[in-house]
Amino acid sequence: MAESTAVADAPKRRIAFWLVLLAAGGIFAVTMGARQSMGLFLSVINSTTGLGLASISLAFGVGQLWWGLTQPVAGIMADRYGAGRVLLIGLAMVAIGTALVPLMTTTLGLILAIGVLAAGGAGFAGPSVLLASTARLTPPEKRGMASGIVNAGGSFGQFVFVPIAGAITAGFGWAISVQSMAAIVLLALPAAWILRGRPPAVSAPAPAGHPAAAAKRETTRAAIGRAMRDPSYRLLSAGFFVCGFHVAFIATHLPGVVAACQLPPSVGAWALGIVGLFNIVGSLAMGWAVGRWRMKSLLSLLYAARGLAVLLFLLAPKTEAVVLVFAAFIGLTYLSTVPPTAGLVAKFFGTAHMATLFGFVMLSHQLGGFLGAWLGGKAFQATGSYDWMWYADIVLAAGAALINLPIREAHLPPRAAAVPA
Repeated sequence: MAESTAVADAPKRRIAFWLVLLAAGGIFAVTMGARQSMGLFLSVINSTTGLGLASISLAFGVGQLWWGLTQPVAGIMADRYGAGRVLLIGLAMVAIGTALVPLMTTTLGLILAIGVLAAGGAGFAGPSVLLASTARLTPPEKRGMASGIVNAGGSFGQFVFVPIAGAITAGFGWAISVQSMAAIVLLALPAAWILRGRPPAVSAPAPAGHPAAAAKRETTRAAIGRAMRDPSYRLLSAGFFVCGFHVAFIATHLPGVVAACQLPPSVGAWALGIVGLFNIVGSLAMGWAVGRWRMKSLLSLLYAARGLAVLLFLLAPKTEAVVLVFAAFIGLTYLSTVPPTAGLVAKFFGTAHMATLFGFVMLSHQLGGFLGAWLGGKAFQATGSYDWMWYADIVLAAGAALINLPIREAHLPPRAAAVPA
């Protein structure tokens, strides 16, 4: 009887599994799409307001930093009160902040709209809450692929939003385009209901041999303290800092890089779209890979590949084809660091406090993001090129590749042969 009931419930479990992924991936798509498309408007905001590239880059940089600062807070709230309410607040903030951008004519106003409201809302509806909710609502053996699919949702949003924003801008102007992005964000509000609920009070056991192996009932403060004392958690966070530096610089300044190469503005829009498209491939591939290879090794490989891609781009002639190929390769590594990073947090500490602990890792990511977005504008204003930012990125990528190697991750068990049910 029990076996027949389990068989009968299997289709319902599959539907519930894909519904969770659709909800989490959809929310990530609209928040990431709205944020990543803002780089298209940097130049027109500058020409409209006359504030200067450095001042506008500061607003984008504050957004990167605030996106990170809000994620531990969002994680604590989601772990305590449930993800649904946190996601509703986040989506509303993203929509309001994005809609206000065309109305702001001062640096402080742009910091409020882009840096506080839109970025803070994206932090509340960001990966720390979404991936923790997904991990809690999916079976352990499917978490790697699930995180890859949710992460690909963010990339899909970037791929779709950027050309839509470009088309609306061409037809109706940039202000209507930005406010249209705000309206689209509101379409994701029903998805927050699917991801509602609170995590269990007891953490799932971590792998044997790891310092955090003993699962126990603990407070949020105790879980944070335990994580901060773990050298592997600190190394993971340090490596993710580099990811933030690179991603924020690309998202904010890639259209400017294209303009500095004296290529048409449309190439910048296509380059951002291609980054999003190929990140879908990279995220799905990484979601598949985390169950087959050690996650710290995958992270080292991603960072090393990213540094090599930047070096080759610097050496190559700056043609349209080169820019688009570079965007495609960067897309493969762009946010594919998220599934193994989130997977390591869950592997070390379980899922009861995952939103909180991954939120602090995302804070490290966004400290790097603040520097990538802000220093990009400062470097160009000081030198007339982005070369020094690329040099810094190569060095940081090499460091991130090395710093992930000492992470203590238990070896994967040998794959057993399939056993008939």
